[in-house]
This record gives sequence, structure tokens and C-alpha cells, in this order.
Amino acid sequence: MGTGPSIAVQSSSVHTVFLCGDVMTGRGIDQILPCPSKPELHECYVNSAIEYVDMARRSTGTIPKAVNFSYIWGDALAELESVSPAARIINLETSITASEGWVPKGINYRMNAANTPCLAAAKIDCCVLANNHVLDWGRAGLRETLLSLKTAGIGTAGAGMNRIEAVRPCAREGILVFAFATGDSGVPSDWGATDTAPGIALLPNLSDDTADNVAAEISAVRRPGDIAIVSLHWGGNWGYEIHRGQRSFAHRLIDAGAADIIHGHSSHHPKAIEVYRNKPILYGCGDFLNDYEGIAGFEEFRSHLVLMYFVTLDAATRNLVRLEMTPFEIRQFRLRSASRADARWLSETLDREGQQFGIRTKLRDDNRLDLEWPAGA
Repeated sequence: MGTGPSIAVQSSSVHTVFLCGDVMTGRGIDQILPCPSKPELHECYVNSAIEYVDMARRSTGTIPKAVNFSYIWGDALAELESVSPAARIINLETSITASEGWVPKGINYRMNAANTPCLAAAKIDCCVLANNHVLDWGRAGLRETLLSLKTAGIGTAGAGMNRIEAVRPCAREGILVFAFATGDSGVPSDWGATDTAPGIALLPNLSDDTADNVAAEISAVRRPGDIAIVSLHWGGNWGYEIHRGQRSFAHRLIDAGAADIIHGHSSHHPKAIEVYRNKPILYGCGDFLNDYEGIAGFEEFRSHLVLMYFVTLDAATRNLVRLEMTPFEIRQFRLRSASRADARWLSETLDREGQQFGIRTKLRDDNRLDLEWPAGA
């Protein structure tokens, strides 16, 4: 089994990055931040974002009416400071805009640009934007999102004013983040960036040809020694199945030397992890922040239980050294350290789903999870 000691301070021999799944800071969360947007929504059953705040309060208790920008991160902030990763990467499933050009798609997420400091409060380095919500308020909303993040000093990947910008990686100290999305994650077909129009880096499919094209785009900008993270918004929201096409696509990128970490998301709950040729494949990181408290349905997935993923690679070989996960619970629109019982449930779920890849997790006394994988994987 491969595993490593507890995460240490960054050194020249290893690099640790923080990854998580979907971060949704719009709608109800936006309403409790210092500068809420207009609460009007364009949903079939809920017409005000304030209703999501009220549902959460009825479900889990008091939520302050006006919180500071760091409130939503809760106990996760101390974990980030303790680990001090070389890069902090999230999938931001929220448009940052005052645009009224909403897209009629049932669910639309946006956050007031004046609330962007909530991302800076966690010292986020890169927001992945290749997903099915970043254009919820049209291309004008995307432009404002890109500008807001740039103004805040936060890098982006997966979206841009044209396709060249959309596929350009977010770079930080030799760590490159490339981001793409697939249509089966709910991305409308016309959201793809073109040579002349803003949009996201939308993949036509997960074929071998598409994988080879992505690998070529990565190879064109990657320098020797760079760590390449390929962030993929793919698949549906619910279910643990790993589709054959996803696995083949991830393997082909790794075989081509184009990816050191596959960072998958879209599922509302954590999915299996695979280690292939000493490279980690996170097929679905699950949600990380949202306003879903009080919404019924799919309780068996316990999507309020979330994980921070700390991936440590050897700087010379770019192979996996260790992967630690810290469990949290979303409660009152805030991340709280998970209980022992909840941490055990997550560990057992990852063990069950990872069995197909020979993966197990070790639940530590401090409730953190260590990944264990077959030697030579």
C-alpha cells in the first residue's frame, strides 16, 4: 500500500495542493454576506433567495443575518492555515455579477461582486469556472465574474473572453490548473468559448481524439517540472458509478504525460478515488459549500458531509506521495468539523466505492482520512 506521513510544511521536495468540489456562494449564501444581491429568483417553486435562508434556519438553526466574509469557511480556515498548501483550488459554481440577463435554465446562481472578499478570506488561488452555472447570467455575467476575480487577485481557469483564454491554465509557482467541462454535467451546448465569443472550455465528448487534443494543448504550454492539474466538471449530480468514458479519458491524459492530478467534480457527494500510474484521479469531489440545507431528497448520499482534499506530489517525479482528506459538515451555511460518526461514514463510503481500484482509507484519531493504494498502481 502507498501512503505517507502526515502533511508537513511545504519543502522543495514535495508540493501539496488543496482541492475541493463545488463552491456555491450565490443565492442563500449571498443573502447572508455583507452585500447581498437582489433576492429575486427565476425558479419554478422558489422566487426569493431569502427563502433558502429561511429553509436552512428551520432545518439547522439560527444563521446570522449579516456575517463577515470569513464566516462561511468556518473550521476549514484553521485547516488551511495548518497545512499551508502551495495552491488552493476550488470549483466556483457561481456567477459574480449584477447583470439581469439571466438564462432560463431553472436554477441560476449569482453573488454580488462586493461579496468577492469571501473568496479572498480563504486565500483562494484559483477558481475553476468551467461548469454549468458560471454563465447563469449570460456572457455579461461571465465578463463581470472574470473582472471581479481578477480585481481580487484570484486566478481563473476554464473560462475566458475567447477560447484561447478559456483553455489557458491558471499558473502558480510551477502548478498549472487546466479546466474543462462536459455537456453531461448540465452545460448548455452554446456556452463553449469560441475564437470570438466568451465562454467556457467545453469538451465535445470524452473520446480518445478529445483527450489527445487536450493533452496537446497542455504540452504546448507546460514546462519541465510543472505540475499539471486537469480539473473536469463532468457527469451528473447523484450516483457513485464511474463511467467508462471518464476513466478512459483520465487514463489517456496521464499516459500522455499531460496530467499529474485529475480533479473531477459535479457530483453532489464524494465519489471513488483511483491511483493510476502513481497519479491520483478524483472522480467526484462532491459539494463543498452550498445553501441546500432544508431541501429534501437524496438523503442517502448525505451530501452535507464534505471533504477537503490535500494532495502531495513528489516535486521531482510528480508522483503521488500522500493524499489526506479532512471531513466537514455544512451546517448553517458554514463548514464545521465533522463528528467521529460522520467521518467514519465517509471513510466507509470511500472504501466501498474505491474497492474496484484497490483503494482504502485509514481513519485517524483526529478524524482525518489517509488514502492507501496498491503498490505500483
